[in-house]
Amino acid sequence: MKYILKLIAICLIVVISINLFVLYVFAMEQTPKFNSDVDIYRKHENVSMKIALTFDDGPHPKQTPMILDLLDQYGIKATFFTVGINASYYSEVLANVASRGHEIGNHTYSHPHVSEINQSILEEEIKKCEEKVYEITDRRTKLFRPPEGMIDSDVLHALQTLDYRVILWDIDTRDWAHTSPKEIADNVISKISSGDIILMHDYIGTNSPTYEAMQIFIPELIKKGYKFVVVSELIDSN
Repeated sequence: MKYILKLIAICLIVVISINLFVLYVFAMEQTPKFNSDVDIYRKHENVSMKIALTFDDGPHPKQTPMILDLLDQYGIKATFFTVGINASYYSEVLANVASRGHEIGNHTYSHPHVSEINQSILEEEIKKCEEKVYEITDRRTKLFRPPEGMIDSDVLHALQTLDYRVILWDIDTRDWAHTSPKEIADNVISKISSGDIILMHDYIGTNSPTYEAMQIFIPELIKKGYKFVVVSELIDSN
């Protein structure tokens, strides 16, 4: 009798195992696949010494126009990852960014902590920012930089759904931490290489070091042969 019971137990284990395996395969087939190597960019090496200067969190009524004037002085273009609510407050500044030929990326509408919101809310944040930028500039954003560079499964799902490319960075200037302009410039000049994406901010509360640091490192990098381009040109270049 004990052998019969043992045989029944083994059969039950086999049946349960098969059912669990079938459920696992089904679940895997229903889960979208993501290839972060294709979607996420920290840099993009190229033979032309192209680099990208990027700014987060703006527009700002004072800092952004100063940065735009400096970029014009050297005849270079940059990419501005705008926060939708700031674009709403300072729409004329964002319109100026676009009219001067710079690229505009999406940095969400209200700059939330990505880890504290779900995919649905994140998608709304991205779409709301895109609509605000379109309303002001007649341009659609297709590059996204997550606040604080946070990437998780919800971010990847949302961005695949909305058909965005994720742009991070290779050089963090830490201007947001009020690093001294000289230290920022020295760091950029010493670490730069072809294809790098440089992270800066055009919206920092007070005493922003960004403008002064740019005055130091931009002419030095130009002397070294680097070419400043917008992110979309960088990541599509050879």
